[in-house]
Amino acid sequence: MTPYLSFNRQQWAELRNSVPMTLSEADLKELQGVNENLTMEESVEIYLPLARLLNLYIAARKNRNSVLQNFLGATNAAPPFIIGIAGSVAVGKSTTARLLQALLSRWQDHPKVALVTTDGFLYPKKVLDERGIMHRKGFPESYDIKRLVEFVSDIKAGKPTLQVPVYSHITYDITDELKTVDRPDVLIIEGLNVLQSGMDYPHDPHRVFVSDFLDFTIYVDAETDVIENWYVERFLKFRQGAFTEPGSYFSHYTQLSEQEAVDKARAIWRSINGINLEENILPTKGRAQLVLKKGSHHLVEEILLRK
Repeated sequence: MTPYLSFNRQQWAELRNSVPMTLSEADLKELQGVNENLTMEESVEIYLPLARLLNLYIAARKNRNSVLQNFLGATNAAPPFIIGIAGSVAVGKSTTARLLQALLSRWQDHPKVALVTTDGFLYPKKVLDERGIMHRKGFPESYDIKRLVEFVSDIKAGKPTLQVPVYSHITYDITDELKTVDRPDVLIIEGLNVLQSGMDYPHDPHRVFVSDFLDFTIYVDAETDVIENWYVERFLKFRQGAFTEPGSYFSHYTQLSEQEAVDKARAIWRSINGINLEENILPTKGRAQLVLKKGSHHLVEEILLRK
């Protein structure tokens, strides 16, 4: 017995229902991640049906809000529809988030679609160093959960001009820059920890979590050994790109030979990211309303949709 309906690529693609593609090849190139090749075929067959499904959910939520407003005799603006996207480091959830933002923002009824990553709510490097948890970056204790939850709560309450910290993958730290989010129709929030709930914190079961505010949840999935290989491939590409940027926290890795870089990337994965995946991220997959299961070539091979 499973709580999910399973679709292969062909079955899922048929659910597109003639929704037109509104993105060009150039748009896709800008949206894809460092280690991915986001094709038009993948976008049409996988992400257009998903955008259509989300649009139906958003419309249903608007109808429900209208009923509530009529009952209360109120005229308050409807709260934003919040989509949570979770998954491992290097699995491609950021690309999924950017692509869905681009597709949903072209729908007539909700053109204002904001995207926020939970990276901005990591504690600054100085705090992580002071607490001795720099090696635990990405683990639950490395996030300012209180600030993150307050932000999502304020978004749901319809508060205007909220400001979000911005994280730099170059300096490996929170920057002085702030991103403004002003009452979007839809908010996509992407990160390792968005599906965590009170079940993950039995010692503190009354805490409020980001997952308490989400209207639809997506988990981007792949086999663990496949994700590890993607992480290594991405590390090698960063070594030729982002690690060479001025002020890069990881500039010293550019001095490694390719084999040394591979060994270092695998060591980081197995001592940090792989452990975090097994202990804190993968256990939340079963809470997602939709799971995108990828194969070794970054292409989605199976879609699981909660009944």
